[in-house]
Amino acid sequence: MQITFGTDGWRGVIAREFTFDNLSLVAQATMDWMGREGLADQGLVVGYDRRFLSLEFARRVAEVAAGNGIQVVLSDEVVPTPAVSWALKERGAGAGVMITASHNPPAYNGFKIKENFGGSARPDTTRLLEQIVAYNQEQGRSVRAQTFDEACRRGKIELADLTTGYLRQLGHLVDLQAIRRAAIPAVADPMYGAGSGCFKRLLDMDEIHDAVNPSFGGRAPEPIGENPQELANLVSSGAYRIGLALDGDADRIGAIDETGAFFSSHAIFTLLLKHLYERKGLSGEVAKTVSSTRMIDLLAQKYGLTLHETPIGFKHICELMLTRQVLMGGEESGGLGITGHIPERDGVLMGLLLLETIAATGKGVREQLDEIMEEIGRFFYRRVDTHITAEAKEELLQRLKNDPPTVIAGRPVSSTNFSDGFKFVFANGDWLLIRPSGTEPVLRLYSEAGESSMVDTLLRAAHQIAGL
Repeated sequence: MQITFGTDGWRGVIAREFTFDNLSLVAQATMDWMGREGLADQGLVVGYDRRFLSLEFARRVAEVAAGNGIQVVLSDEVVPTPAVSWALKERGAGAGVMITASHNPPAYNGFKIKENFGGSARPDTTRLLEQIVAYNQEQGRSVRAQTFDEACRRGKIELADLTTGYLRQLGHLVDLQAIRRAAIPAVADPMYGAGSGCFKRLLDMDEIHDAVNPSFGGRAPEPIGENPQELANLVSSGAYRIGLALDGDADRIGAIDETGAFFSSHAIFTLLLKHLYERKGLSGEVAKTVSSTRMIDLLAQKYGLTLHETPIGFKHICELMLTRQVLMGGEESGGLGITGHIPERDGVLMGLLLLETIAATGKGVREQLDEIMEEIGRFFYRRVDTHITAEAKEELLQRLKNDPPTVIAGRPVSSTNFSDGFKFVFANGDWLLIRPSGTEPVLRLYSEAGESSMVDTLLRAAHQIAGL
């Protein structure tokens, strides 16, 4: 089959696309790539999440690496993705692999590759890996592997604790003592994922859904919208002041504010940017994806910080973090990263920083956000995913490329950004994004405006433009 890397790795349904045979092909291509790039002698770090067969898949990657003469450090337990990235950087390894399908439904698993700088593989790297897989298949090249027991006996595979060093690093970035002194009633929901135990080990926080459950309670481990409902109920009951939710591999964050309402990634990004700049005294540039809130634009303008708007996918922000002094980067899906760490999303770190803002101000996150909005304006945001046929999607793409509308819902378009989908911006900053999925028969529609009714108006206009 054709192996295609998405926004962060290769994923597929277990036993259909994501099989041991296909995984072995991708692992062999990864080892070939490491050899070509002169990285093989630096070794490989491998981690895995709590999904069905993740440990066995991780062991298979280690077997292929050992068969190619590459030294492997394999996590001795389930581990968050950012912990693998940190271990890769800390140990000076050549590359890292994380077996996870992140926030996808339980039937999926995946293969994330991390480069030696401690972040997601860049687009050029994943394109090269796809080419190597295809070439190896065309040439009938066999996968080279040692059995796990033999590789361990020969010292090619080392089992290691990748969590402790990662948590120690987080303690250098956040004032844990100040958070403990503030005695904030907080609860975490790792959504049965790889982040289980992280907040508990650092702050002795209460956790729910921390057991091993490869079905994730019957829903995708994605901290958005209504998914963390039990967490919201706990905060609404008055027992807690904030709830923190992680996705399946703990590189993304969502939250429940002091009112019991969902606190989106846009709100988290806004709050933490202010915290980093005004309270922690950090500076640099700011990077956000094309579907992220305009509040970031306004704060960057207020602070005099250069702002970059990238296509969707943290790998694009990672590339900027490698070449520019980026204070903070973030995306709509809850992936956020900061300077001084790794060019990587880190849900656990973002959760700790949210607690740090409460400790520093004595105010809940919603109260803090309301204060920001009093200054820069109030914003409303909504995303709608709708089904579209392949034929209709292709027709829409060609029409928007060749003849994009200059007036939408009776409003002249002030500027556009077509780097990832079709974003139309109006004079007052309201915007609409029409973005066909590259892998699914889905059309994603996004809008943000100063009035909730205008968001609805723009989304209705998007449906009309798409002929839906």
